[in-house]
This record gives sequence, structure tokens and C-alpha cells, in this order.
Amino acid sequence: MPLQGNLNTERICQLSHVSRAGFYRYLKGRAAIDEEMEVRSAIQEIAMEHRRRYGYRRITAELRGRGMLVNHKRVLRIMAEDKLLMVDRRALFGTDFSRDIEVYFNLASRMTLTGTNQLWVADITYIRLQREFVYLAVILDAFSRKVVGWALDRTLASRLPIAALQQAIAKRQPPPDLVHHSDRGMQYSCGDYAKILQQNKMIPSVSRPGKPYDNARCESFLKTLKREEIYANNYRDLEDLLANVVAFIEQYYNQRRLHSALGYRPPEDFEKEIEHLTPPLRRSGAIIKDFQA
Repeated sequence: MPLQGNLNTERICQLSHVSRAGFYRYLKGRAAIDEEMEVRSAIQEIAMEHRRRYGYRRITAELRGRGMLVNHKRVLRIMAEDKLLMVDRRALFGTDFSRDIEVYFNLASRMTLTGTNQLWVADITYIRLQREFVYLAVILDAFSRKVVGWALDRTLASRLPIAALQQAIAKRQPPPDLVHHSDRGMQYSCGDYAKILQQNKMIPSVSRPGKPYDNARCESFLKTLKREEIYANNYRDLEDLLANVVAFIEQYYNQRRLHSALGYRPPEDFEKEIEHLTPPLRRSGAIIKDFQA
């Protein structure tokens, strides 16, 4: 046991009015909590990397491949607690579900954008706090790279991306036929989310299976957020994180951070410049190339 200043373990226990046995039980408990968080973090990383297509057995196998000897029952428990288990589509749509599932194509890759509110891209990521995981859903305007909607919550349930979508709609009042692109996660294909898209005359678009780069704009933003904000700070709790995420997205990223794809301008400045272009160019819609199914 390392010394705390010039005090050994026995003297620390005396000053703290705790027994040595109690002190070591505390250390053992802290070590167990830290180990649990490391396992949870690895499970979150694998689940998100594979877009929540992996079940608990495959994740257990990958954990063991990384040198983490974890029992599959423990992986199942953690995934259930964090709502990372795969959903049986037959349970949602019936045994013969091929007729009930709407098939969406990747329209985003075939669009040539000419202005804002033509293509929105959406994604979800996890953020590790000291003693829990939380989730962030974001929606970006693909033309200006501006974050137009986002939500932070302790759950991966559909209410998370729905909150981000409703915020984006309220802020932007998008025109009909806007294309909404996401991955194939159940949160984006659930009935409640699809209903909101339909009510606002949005066209769904999804990434191809196993192709995360189909949503590269969102991936790039989330990497920037984690590198420049999340990993650079140590948050006390969800409320502390929320205050910092608000500042990063609304005050820094959208208004001040220079974006190389925008000619080293912030998204809001770029959008203001677009507003001064000739009306025919601003009103024209995105060009969608011929699609071959």
C-alpha cells in the first residue's frame, strides 16, 4: 500500500476512525466497481461498432479475444441493463415479417446537395461517465455540417433519437422531401420514429449493412466531439455533462469552430453566406442520381 504523504495505512485508518478490515473492503469494492466499468465500456464499444447487431455470445467471444475473460451470463446481464440486446424483428412484426418492413435505400450517397435542409444525417453514440453510461443522439445538416438537433439520455430507447428529431424539426421547419439518413438501428426504424418522418414529409434513407462510412458526416462529428470535449474532461454526472455538451455544440461547434469542408468557416457563418446567394440557387433541391436497386 503506497504511503499518503508520510502516513501509512494503519495511521490513515486511525485518523479516519475506520478499521483496517473496513478500509480494505472499501478498496476491494472500488476495484470491483472500476473493473465493472471497464467491462461495460468494452461491451458498449463493441455493440456500437457493430451497430448493435452482435448478440451477447458474439460480444463475449470478442471480449475474450481482447483478453477479458468474462462469463457470457455477465455479458447478457450488462447488455440487458444497458438496453443493448438485439431485438427479434419477428416479435415486432410477426412471423412473416417480410411484407411488413419498409425497405429503405441509401439515398444520401446519391445526392448532390445545393443547399441546407435537403439532407439530414443522424447517429447515436455512448459516453462513459465515472459510474454510468449515457447516450447522445445527434442530427446534422449534411450541407452545412451544423448540428440541428441533439438529445442526451440514460437510455437507448427510441425516445432518445425522437427527442433529437423533434428538436431539429422545431428549429429548422424543414420543407417537404427532405432526406433523413441514419444507420439501420431499431431506434430509427421503429414505428414512432417513422411516423414523425412521415408526418413531416421526410424521406427515409439508411446505410448499407456493415458500412459505417455511409454515414461519415455524423461519424466525423462524433469523433470531433469525443476528442475535443468528452475525452478532455472528467464529468461529475449527467447534469455536468449536459452543461458542457450544450456549450460545445451550440456555442462552440456551430458558431465558432472552423470546418475544413466549409472552407474553414463555422457552420452558422457558412449558412449565413448561403442565404446571400441568388434565390434560384438557394431554392433548388438536391440532385439525386438515378438509382439502380
